[in-house]
Amino acid sequence: MTHDTSADTDAATGPSAEGPAVTVERRGHVLLMGLNRPEKRNAFTMEMLEQLARAYYLLESDPEIRCGVLFGRGKHFTGGLDLQEVGPKVGTGELDFTTPGLRDPWRKEGTWTTPVVMAVQGWVMTLAIELLLAADIRVASSDAKFSQMEINRGIYAFGGATIRLPREAGWGNAMRWLLTGEPYDAAEAHRIGLVQEVVEPGQQLERAIQIAEHISEKAAPLGVKTTLESAHRARIEGEQAAFHRLEPDMARLLRTEDGREGMASFIERRAARFTGK
Repeated sequence: MTHDTSADTDAATGPSAEGPAVTVERRGHVLLMGLNRPEKRNAFTMEMLEQLARAYYLLESDPEIRCGVLFGRGKHFTGGLDLQEVGPKVGTGELDFTTPGLRDPWRKEGTWTTPVVMAVQGWVMTLAIELLLAADIRVASSDAKFSQMEINRGIYAFGGATIRLPREAGWGNAMRWLLTGEPYDAAEAHRIGLVQEVVEPGQQLERAIQIAEHISEKAAPLGVKTTLESAHRARIEGEQAAFHRLEPDMARLLRTEDGREGMASFIERRAARFTGK
């Protein structure tokens, strides 16, 4: 759902009316993905959806990328879908992420092995909350305002919030916001587990990058991928299927170069130097 689309930018996050709808930048092993329509409060068009899906494909398919950061340029993360353009296409089933080179940014299908840290500020509306729920670690500016307002426009949250928010926040907390569409603040988002950290305005992207760089530089890449695989397996196949793979996956990791390096660094009391092999 969109809102007033008057100009609204913030130099702190480097907004630009030029260039792609979603910027993609490599910083070491981290992939920075920025929503880049600040003059329209990052309201999602079909072009933005496709470009974000391409960025998520790169995130998951490039072995050199160990973590992603999703953020919005300008004062707001997003006001939601640009319904004037996207709405009719939703009704005809044209939102299709099965084309080669695309991955669904809402991560509704399949197993994912590259973590995503998400930074939000200002308006965090509708599909933005569902992107948060699909991310792995979430950081919010203290000025962020959240709303799952689809229910007030004759539709409902179809990007996964009806499934994930009850799991993350508990039934009552989820229904409180899904069924009313009322806005809530960053403190409430933190209370219900929608975000893991709340920081001062303007610090959300820096903090998200710090977390992503820690994962990409300090954590063993194969261990990170296996951790996410295990969690997704439990979600998709059930807990018993995930439990069944714990020991075999551990044995496999111990046979890798990173596994041997991890053991050696522990014995030698030094920082590990992981290569992802």
